[in-house]
Amino acid sequence: MKINQFAKQKLSYEQEIAELKAIKFINTEILQQTPTQAFYTLLQQSFPECHTTTAKNTKIAALLATPAQNAYDYLQTKQITVNAFYNIYFQLLGLKVGIDFDPEHPLALKSSINYPVFPNNILQTADILHGWYQLLITHTVHGQTFLDELASRGYFQKLIANKQISQPLFFNGKAQAVFDTTKLIHEVVYVESNLDSDHDGQLDLLKAEVIRPVETNTGLKVPVLYTASPYNQGTNDEIGQKLTHNVNQLLAPKTPCDNTVTQSAKANLVSDIQTRTIQSETTVAEETFGSNFTYSLNDYFLARGFAVVYAAGIGTKDSDGLRTCGDDQETMSTIAIIEWLNGTRTAFTNRTDNIAIKAWWCNQNIAMTGKSYLGTLAIAAATTGVTGLKTIIAEAGISSWYDYYREHGLVVAPGGFPGEDADVLAAETFSRQQQAGNYLTVKKTWQQQLQRIQKQQDRTSGDYNNFWDERNYRHNVAEIKADLILVHGLNDWNVKPKNAFKLWQALDSNNISKKLILHQGPHIYINNFRSLDFTDMMNLWLSNKLYGIANQAEQILPDVLIQDNTKPETWLKYTDWGNNANKKSTFFLAPNKLTPTSTSTKTVTFSDQLSPKIFKNYTKNFKQWREDLVATQSNNLDNNRLIFQSNPLSEPLIIDGRPIVKLRVASSQNVGLISIRLIDYGRDFRLQQLPTILETQAFDLGFHYQKETLKDYQLATEPTNSQLISFAHLNLQNREKLTKVQTITPEQFYDVKIPLQPTHYQIKTGHQLGLIVYATDMEMTIRANQNILYSLTLSNCSLTIPHL
Repeated sequence: MKINQFAKQKLSYEQEIAELKAIKFINTEILQQTPTQAFYTLLQQSFPECHTTTAKNTKIAALLATPAQNAYDYLQTKQITVNAFYNIYFQLLGLKVGIDFDPEHPLALKSSINYPVFPNNILQTADILHGWYQLLITHTVHGQTFLDELASRGYFQKLIANKQISQPLFFNGKAQAVFDTTKLIHEVVYVESNLDSDHDGQLDLLKAEVIRPVETNTGLKVPVLYTASPYNQGTNDEIGQKLTHNVNQLLAPKTPCDNTVTQSAKANLVSDIQTRTIQSETTVAEETFGSNFTYSLNDYFLARGFAVVYAAGIGTKDSDGLRTCGDDQETMSTIAIIEWLNGTRTAFTNRTDNIAIKAWWCNQNIAMTGKSYLGTLAIAAATTGVTGLKTIIAEAGISSWYDYYREHGLVVAPGGFPGEDADVLAAETFSRQQQAGNYLTVKKTWQQQLQRIQKQQDRTSGDYNNFWDERNYRHNVAEIKADLILVHGLNDWNVKPKNAFKLWQALDSNNISKKLILHQGPHIYINNFRSLDFTDMMNLWLSNKLYGIANQAEQILPDVLIQDNTKPETWLKYTDWGNNANKKSTFFLAPNKLTPTSTSTKTVTFSDQLSPKIFKNYTKNFKQWREDLVATQSNNLDNNRLIFQSNPLSEPLIIDGRPIVKLRVASSQNVGLISIRLIDYGRDFRLQQLPTILETQAFDLGFHYQKETLKDYQLATEPTNSQLISFAHLNLQNREKLTKVQTITPEQFYDVKIPLQPTHYQIKTGHQLGLIVYATDMEMTIRANQNILYSLTLSNCSLTIPHL
């Protein structure tokens, strides 16, 4: 077990003592106590659930200090040894005597965990106080710091009741759980946007759900974590399913074009409709809400002096407007909520009476959080430079919608959702349709809007056109003023890593602080991993950005943090991802081989057509298709893909960035597509595809509050022969440039350069690097099963790997 902590602030002994006093863990008298007395005092404080000395002593006696003495008996002696301190320290963190450590030699740990180092074997009072500060900021085996665990057991409750501590309270640079989550205020407001996206002659009202600490009612102003979630008010899953497109379609020839994006004038989306006339103002909302969509990272901060706001945006239930799937109107509706929070936009208590209400409880410092569509809208909002948005934590966010639904001139599905497209997502999130009476007023307008999206998204060509160009947030990177944390899965084939990589690269010229966390998962949250103090890292960051705490967050947190793919619970610090200065190694294609020099002049071929029976089976069984595709021998696919393998590696290879494949390729028809997979071949125990649940309801996010499940990646119990590293897809008509369409002359060879999805991946010694070249991707591309024969001239084919 490894518990990695990257959010620890290093303080002097004097600062540690001051902070221990601030949280009332010690007073001045303890500095004059003997080591034994001080140790006993600290242990007494460590069982806040016990209300009598007898009960606390019983808890202390349950701890082992030496192989022959419990902690209570040991404290009757006159000195404290290092080993006795460590034995108690590790037990308080949840480590088990005789399993995780030996009480005779406690530092011979089987786990990696933070602990203090002492100069002498016999501890003085100052040593014990320093050690206890380290204990409070160290993660337990249950996934939170020991101080967070004490808070969840009631440590701060009496102090709060007696007003003995400040709110908010910061310890080791991070906000602490000193707010009453049993009295959180839930209220609804309706923010007036500057849009009329449903063309009804009125500015769209947008529902926002606010959760704030009750303490804000007495004058405390707090920052906001804002999550824009189009799923927040429900989804139309059945409608989306009906709209999902049939991907068993012919690859059609496209009309040649020098530029698929036209320079049309940008529409003025800001409506000139007059704002509503304010009838009166109030500070009290008139609507509340019950259980709703939540994100446990947001919940964690509600106990720590932050408010949370959720809004679904235009075209969702209880809001006006229409869904537009990623365009400027959706961005404007997203930042309308921020403008209300920063005091420049009006909100009302209901939809009709025009009674205005301000976010009077907000300190006008806002962060955006969330994964997938939620992280996407955080990126979109940041590119406007909106005032008050201090930072975003965008997890698996889309930076260009083309890179989500298309690739290199092809219609390509997000992993796991073949046939989905912008129109499907718009319809699924148009939760306004769930209110039948309200839907009547916009039904015709909505159908026209949906048809417009279906036409403009252009599933026929897959080209990068105006529709997609308008949904490319990277155009406006220069406008970003908010500091960024990007989180992405290196195996996320839904929102593919290219979205994070291209944004990360584009941010080089911005004068903002940015951090990047890359994990080995697919499309998942990582805030409940045992091996990473993710919530602490975000706490350090947000305490700095939203409360202005001088905690050196920018210096303490790594610029780039990447989860190792070869060992469980291992995270490595880097300064960049895919830096252009990385070393590059080129492998050349020979029959069945990747070689260090170009030696082959052969031409090899593969077909894209399968028997109807095999084709039909694969369209319904992706797992079998994947297994057959990577198998070096497959009766079903031997003629339908080419596999090239390197010799076993003599040393590890750490790929970092975007591998590039160059091919000289010909198609037997006037259409063609190429798919590429980069594979790690070698029988080995690899990380499981999804994190393992280590402990359900492992810890409270506050006192008597919501529970969190603890997870992490573990090695699989069975070895596998290979693992996917990266992939790419290309329409041969877009071989020269994404926005340029060229004809294909059958049997004529063309040189193509195909960048793969960016990655960071270590191939172990003895493993082989593999490259698979094929055409139809059963999971992602359209599936025509056309009778096309592809040819490669191997003398002009290569794979270039960027590496550390």
